[in-house]
Amino acid sequence: MSLPHAILTALLEKPSSGLELTRRFDRSIGYFWSATHQQIYRELGKLERAGFIRALPSEQPARGQKKEFEVLPAGRAELTGWASGEQESKPIRDALLLRLRAAAVVGQAGLDEELRRHLGLHRRQLAEYEEIEGRDFGAAAEPADRLRRLVLRAGIGLETFWVAWLEEALAEVEEMAAGEGTSGSAGSAGADAVGAVDNADNVDADGRPGE
Repeated sequence: MSLPHAILTALLEKPSSGLELTRRFDRSIGYFWSATHQQIYRELGKLERAGFIRALPSEQPARGQKKEFEVLPAGRAELTGWASGEQESKPIRDALLLRLRAAAVVGQAGLDEELRRHLGLHRRQLAEYEEIEGRDFGAAAEPADRLRRLVLRAGIGLETFWVAWLEEALAEVEEMAAGEGTSGSAGSAGADAVGAVDNADNVDADGRPGE
C-alpha cells in the first residue's frame, strides 16, 4: 500500500484538511499504515499537482485558514484502478525475531525483559482494537462498515497471535534461564565433590594432611 492511495481513501470517506488527515491517521489508518504530518502534507501537494484532489473553495477566505481537500474524478479513477489490481504479499521483517536468532549464538541476556515489554505493548494494542470493535462496529450492516471491520479484525487477529506467541516465547526463555541456573549449581557441586576427593588423597592415616 502507498501513502497517496491511503490519503485518497481517507479523502473519499470525508474531505479533510492536512491536520484533520493527520488526526484521522492517528486514530484509524495509522494502525496499519503510518505517516507523519510532514509526509501527509507533502503527498497532498503532489496529489493536487497531479489533478487527483483539489482544495475546496472557502466561503470566507482568511489568513492561516486550513484548506480542506476533496478527491476529483481522476483521483477516484486512480484509487479504483489500484484497489482492483494485484497486491504482492511481503515477508515479515521484525527486529524481535532477528534478535532471537542472534540470542541463540551470543546469549539471551536481557531477552526476557524485552519479551515482557513487547508482550505488554501487544496486550494494550489488542485491548484497544477490541474496544474499537465494540464501540464502532455493533451490527456493521453497511457494506463499507463490514469491510472496515474486516480490516480491524485483521488487526485483532495479528495482535492475538503476537500475544500468544510472546507468552510462549517468554515461558521458553525463562525455562532455559532456569535450566542454566540449575546446571551451574550442579557444576559447582560437582567441582566441590572432586575437590573433596583430591583433598582426601592427601590425608594420611592419622587424619593429618599429607606432605
